[in-house]
Amino acid sequence: MKPFILFGSSIIIIFLLISAVAAINKKDEIPEKHLEVVLRDIGHQLLLSVKDSSSRVLPVKQLNENTYQISFQNDFRLTSDTLINLVQRTFQKNALANNYIVSLKNCDPKETVFAFEINSQAGNLTPCRGRKLEVGCYVIEIEFLKKTTFNYFLLLLSIIPLSVVGFYVKNTFRKEEDKVSIPDNNDYLQLGSFRFYADNNVLKTEDKSITLSEKETKALEIFADNINQVVEREKLMKEIWEDKGLVVISRNVDVLVSKLRKKLADDHSIKFINVPGRGYKFIIEQIPVKN
Repeated sequence: MKPFILFGSSIIIIFLLISAVAAINKKDEIPEKHLEVVLRDIGHQLLLSVKDSSSRVLPVKQLNENTYQISFQNDFRLTSDTLINLVQRTFQKNALANNYIVSLKNCDPKETVFAFEINSQAGNLTPCRGRKLEVGCYVIEIEFLKKTTFNYFLLLLSIIPLSVVGFYVKNTFRKEEDKVSIPDNNDYLQLGSFRFYADNNVLKTEDKSITLSEKETKALEIFADNINQVVEREKLMKEIWEDKGLVVISRNVDVLVSKLRKKLADDHSIKFINVPGRGYKFIIEQIPVKN
């Protein structure tokens, strides 16, 4: 029952995180009608700044998802600082955007006369300040820069509950598999507190199962057949590797014994004693019973 509860809880968490991402994105979206009014107001204020109170600001065009164009009925002239200050002041007043690029372009051909970037994260870039432009036909393009870092962070969080579920389910199925594949019968060898199922490559205690590799199983069989006796390195190398056509060095034996030590470490009565120049002695000490 627990895996289903955990899985259901994880789905709910993921749903809430995705909903939060959607809500944040929705909050960051600028209503189209409001945006159009603000952009037209920029055009209107720009014409007033150049002493033009009669010509029209043409309809605002959306060039793509994030870019809009303001165009004008008549030619005019301005300084770059006028446009920079006007856009910044208008956006701040309307709490519209903190990250955007503004380009002033000729009507034909569409060449950029000057541009500037306002970016709360990377810093502002406002070159060409003080530049005076000639009278001409100009359009203003404003590209709004999207912030995505926070949203990616939320999506990353959704991986955490899935990882927990995967880890829990994997361990649960592994335990169930161990219970099914290892019958509780007498077909095992008792090594201290461990039951050694050589045919299944498994060590078992009362509360857990430990999977062995084929080489670990073979080595433990050799040691179990020679308890309290020195097992020569050459014997281990021959029976574990060389009989299968593999050539190894004595270091392979040391690594293999080290792995067995770790897997049998819960029982302190089991020891692998290194016999220099020869091999290893496998012993299981008798623990005295207290009266």
